[in-house]
Amino acid sequence: MPKRVEIGVVTRDKTAKTRRVEIPRLVKHPKYGKFLRRRTICYVHDEQNESKLGDTVEIAECRPMSRTKRWSLVRVVSKSRLVDVAAMRAAIRAEAEQETL
Repeated sequence: MPKRVEIGVVTRDKTAKTRRVEIPRLVKHPKYGKFLRRRTICYVHDEQNESKLGDTVEIAECRPMSRTKRWSLVRVVSKSRLVDVAAMRAAIRAEAEQETL
């Protein structure tokens, strides 16, 4: 039986070697016909910790790694364009302090 391969977005990367990936999908309401946004949440094994928050990743089904992990990371499709505002402000403050000294 072939393994399923999906593409989703990393929504949590706080634990070591584990990522939470959301796979968005559209579902048609059976009575009204309106398309509803739904999501599937998968916990993914990332051995090298190569994916970060906001990255689009390709994942594949695998053997159970833990109680929740049933997927493994295949590759990072695209890196996130999120900006860490707190780190940027800290860098600006450090630069300003260097200029005053």
